[in-house]
Amino acid sequence: MAGTTQKAAAEKLRALHAAGVLVLPNAWDAGSAAVIALAGAQAIATTSGGIAWSLGRSDGQHLTRAEMIERIHPIVAAVTIPVTADIEGGYGPDPEDVALTVEGVIAAGAVGVNIEDSRAPGGPLFNPAEQAARIQAARAATASAGLPELFINARTDVFLYGIGVPQVRLDDVLTRCSAYANAGADGLFVPGLTDLQVITDLAKASPLPVNVMAGPGAPVVAELAAAGVRRVSIGTAIAQEAYTLAKRAAAELLTTGSYTQLEQALDFSTVNNMFTADRS
Repeated sequence: MAGTTQKAAAEKLRALHAAGVLVLPNAWDAGSAAVIALAGAQAIATTSGGIAWSLGRSDGQHLTRAEMIERIHPIVAAVTIPVTADIEGGYGPDPEDVALTVEGVIAAGAVGVNIEDSRAPGGPLFNPAEQAARIQAARAATASAGLPELFINARTDVFLYGIGVPQVRLDDVLTRCSAYANAGADGLFVPGLTDLQVITDLAKASPLPVNVMAGPGAPVVAELAAAGVRRVSIGTAIAQEAYTLAKRAAAELLTTGSYTQLEQALDFSTVNNMFTADRS
């Protein structure tokens, strides 16, 4: 059952959605979480893609429930700020599958979840009633696990996967949002949507705080905040940049024997001191 500290973290995560815009950098292991906290983040979201890559898998619901929960625990343990976990599609199609995943995530110490309405990468999606039942099961699981405060961010992949004709996608998202809100969701996550006018229209009409996935080519955080967005995350982008730096530094070392790519690296003591010697 969730304890006092976890409940306080859940309440803090909820409060961070109450005003302004919450910016959530995405972590994939304890080290990335610790440096994101060091940079000043108020909360952290995990990235399922980054976690999958760290295990030698491709993104797209290729992990098991147990594998994901095992990776969430050290991320939570590495920081003192709230962590919300990306649980992909819930690791099974049925409401009972989602409930088991939410219970496991709470046991691992997280205080929020993202749950997708896609059955598989690229679609198809669960219909609104099916996904609402899955969200309702997630909400019930928060109570049974002693953390009814857990923040459920309902992700819809209508825009990400180009579901339906463009002219009706916003209406589809709003229909889903209403169903998900009634089922107990606390936020709406719409990755793949970068059109500022459509984002503005969605934020005005949505009964839930809107979360978008940003990154290069997307509106900057200030523009998203002005459009009414309440939460911004960047998915796998930081993990991609970390792997890109590893490739650049390795290529430089192997070709010229120099180290300029490493000149701005955090020093050893700074990184080492982010962790305790005994994590038991």
